[in-house]
Amino acid sequence: MALKPDLKGSSFALSVLQLTEDNVDSCLQFLHNKVAQAPAFFTHAPLVVNIENTAQIDIDFKVLHQGIVQSGMIPVGVTGSKDNVIKNHVTDAGFAVMSTSKTPYQAPAEMAPTKVIRTPIRSGQQVYAKDGDLVILNHVSAGAEVIADGSIHIHGTCRGRAIAGASGQKQASIICQDLQAELVSIAGNYQLMDQIDTQYWQKKILLTLQDTRLQFDILSI
Repeated sequence: MALKPDLKGSSFALSVLQLTEDNVDSCLQFLHNKVAQAPAFFTHAPLVVNIENTAQIDIDFKVLHQGIVQSGMIPVGVTGSKDNVIKNHVTDAGFAVMSTSKTPYQAPAEMAPTKVIRTPIRSGQQVYAKDGDLVILNHVSAGAEVIADGSIHIHGTCRGRAIAGASGQKQASIICQDLQAELVSIAGNYQLMDQIDTQYWQKKILLTLQDTRLQFDILSI
């Protein structure tokens, strides 16, 4: 029997560009610089723009939409619009009008078994643990990507990208035996290699999320 199309609610971890001024050019330059730092992470990634803290009157949403596309990311929607006139400008530019959800992340009714990988994760490889935790008993090479909806444990050196809480689980964590990562992320909150404090470099690290800030703790055992 052929399955019929269906429409269901869901939630995804999305990157959010926080605008603090109506100057679209400076915001796009910031975005292009970020993408250039980690193109494998950001290219073709969906992006939401938050304009809540701007005047909104002088934002050229068509230029903003075009600039996001040129950066390599996919413009999804705009949140924080204050009135119907602004919302009309948003939709005319090709964005969806979005509202910030206050619903907390709900874990799946049944968590998947922990995914355990014994072999090295080589450059260009991607490993994803859906609805569960991921354990890597080896190294993660530069250019590789390990993703989990739950937590990630890496028992070797991580030189690639580690993305935990990929579906929005803020309680997720990352434990890494030797942190040399290109990027670490929990529930969409990330730091690039050059943003990680050198005191945590090449150390055994527990990484958690405090509000929207990544918390690094050195493990002594």
